[in-house]
Amino acid sequence: MDYREHPINRNITEEAKIGLLREMLRVRRFELTALKQYNAGRIGGFLPLGIGQESIPVGLRSLVGPDDHTICGWRGLGHALAAGVSMDACMAELYGKSGGCCQGKGGAMSLFSPANRFWGAYGLAASQTPIAAGLAFALKQGGKHGAVFCILGDGAVNQGVYHETLNLAGLFNLPVVFVIENNGYGMGTSVSRSSRYRECLARRAETYNIDWEKIGDGNLYELRARVDTALEKARKEHRPTVVEIPTYRYYGFHVADSRAKIYRSPEEIELMKSTRDPIILWRRRLLEEGILDDKIVQRLDEEARQEAKSAVAFAEASESPTRADIMTHVYWESDHGTPASKIGRHFFD
Repeated sequence: MDYREHPINRNITEEAKIGLLREMLRVRRFELTALKQYNAGRIGGFLPLGIGQESIPVGLRSLVGPDDHTICGWRGLGHALAAGVSMDACMAELYGKSGGCCQGKGGAMSLFSPANRFWGAYGLAASQTPIAAGLAFALKQGGKHGAVFCILGDGAVNQGVYHETLNLAGLFNLPVVFVIENNGYGMGTSVSRSSRYRECLARRAETYNIDWEKIGDGNLYELRARVDTALEKARKEHRPTVVEIPTYRYYGFHVADSRAKIYRSPEEIELMKSTRDPIILWRRRLLEEGILDDKIVQRLDEEARQEAKSAVAFAEASESPTRADIMTHVYWESDHGTPASKIGRHFFD
């Protein structure tokens, strides 16, 4: 099948196609720059990189409409950037500075941006899944034709809360698309050693009478077309879907994963880089279509590099949170001085 003829791709402009490459380059340059700053001791804590997986956040976000939302798990930098969170705000958050999108209080696992309908990256495996169901329930109850992308990793699919959420999503027909980024390893354990399944992880959805798909990450036309089908099913029919996308991360579970080249051989990593890098594959496709040349690619890459460099300067110039800030952004009611905050009851009256 020629996925370029799918309705979601048929009318995509040349500028928009180049825009997908631009966004993938932005994600990669940001993460490579963040890695450099981490290694230089300027960023602390965890730094889970998604280098090698850029087509997924960019491809998914290119389908999002005005009533759609995104929430993800541990590897969320690319999803935050694709959602529209600025490099400045992301980098400052990694630095722990008040100029960050969460005022420097959360780091890589707290990249919330309600303005962009991006509800954060969660470090506890599958903890975002019931929140996604809640968002989807609110959309359905509010009569909106929107849906929720809930992104999780292959290591999260064995968590009980994920299965509880699938049960509720199937039971109440919630408009949510669960996207499994299967990069082959949960922390340092391969999928074959951690999960028992038939065919693929997404097929477990059959247990809950939920539709499922397995889609490659190397063809953005296919990814957009097949995920859009699931998205439309959620929007128009309030039917959930589980989508599994095999992918690959070039770095470890996080930057301090010292065994990343032990549980995976260097040869395996290099093979994946040379044969299935999503940026190389999409660039090659656009070159073949004659809408791109090497000069444009170099310009886009340099722009992304400079934007990431500028984000570092912004983060380093930002102020650190003060001691007084520890009491803010705990409860919305307290921050805004609502009547509930004055009596200490935030949820019940």
